[in-house]
Amino acid sequence: MKKSNRSSVLTIEETGFERFSVQNIIGLVIFTPLFFFWYIKFIGLLPEHIFLYVLFVTTYFGNKFTREIILSFAVYIVYWAIYDSFRVFPNYEFNTVHIQQPYELDKALFGINYQGKLLTLNEYFAKVHVPFFDVLAGIFYINWVPIPIALSLYFYIKKRPLFYSFAYCFVFVNLLGWIIYYAYPAAPPWYVAEHGFNFDLNTKGSSAGLKYFDQILNVNLFKGMYVRNSNVFAAMPSLHSAFPLITLYYGLKAKLGWFNIFFVIFCFGIWGAAVYTSHHYLIDVLCGIAVASLGIFLFEKFLDKKVLEMFSK
Repeated sequence: MKKSNRSSVLTIEETGFERFSVQNIIGLVIFTPLFFFWYIKFIGLLPEHIFLYVLFVTTYFGNKFTREIILSFAVYIVYWAIYDSFRVFPNYEFNTVHIQQPYELDKALFGINYQGKLLTLNEYFAKVHVPFFDVLAGIFYINWVPIPIALSLYFYIKKRPLFYSFAYCFVFVNLLGWIIYYAYPAAPPWYVAEHGFNFDLNTKGSSAGLKYFDQILNVNLFKGMYVRNSNVFAAMPSLHSAFPLITLYYGLKAKLGWFNIFFVIFCFGIWGAAVYTSHHYLIDVLCGIAVASLGIFLFEKFLDKKVLEMFSK
């Protein structure tokens, strides 16, 4: 019996892993009811929330390797949880939603004459869209999160310091974008096409031009995704447009060679798809590019070293 206890102690000391410590059990007992209370009471409990809870708990208590992974990627979980909670504090309750202003500005700057009428690029593409580009736009748009996550996994395995820099820069850029969301709530192009310039706070998210992807492939992918959108009036800046630029920047920083050509294509594909599918005006895309550029600069200058020092301890 003594030998068994000694072996158990050595295992904890050597691996630095203790599955069911008092601290971990107390944390789980506190975390579980708070988690489910928040989602049941304020947001509405969905299958993905249950999946997230099960994933976190099983990986945290699994072994040293799984715990290290889930804690490293926890920054993305926190990011997703905050974004998902925006429905509790909608930005239209903090500032006036801008509907006509971005529409008129985009049309004045980038409008195109079509059959004797000045249209926004979104309106033009809505009239001349073709199945090939409908599918291509959907392929680009569905990968706006998977590709950055895939790069994160690569960095985690091969270039750990870059993983932390990339992950925290990604979240930092999002924070900048969220500040603008609340300072300048803006309706997307599809909202004007479907509702005009009248403000309707009960508006649900729309797949807009991505509906053609669903129709052509006979799936319910984008419709099911956007009906749950918690940020209908958050078109400016386009963070969809910011993410691929962050990915490209860190791909170049990691010296990934010819693979960075893929990230360049990814950038232009997302930017084009955002406008083509009426999810963003071109000014939203440009603003997203600007926010990503500013965020990368500020993070590199003031935060990157602190993040790396924090995880090197």
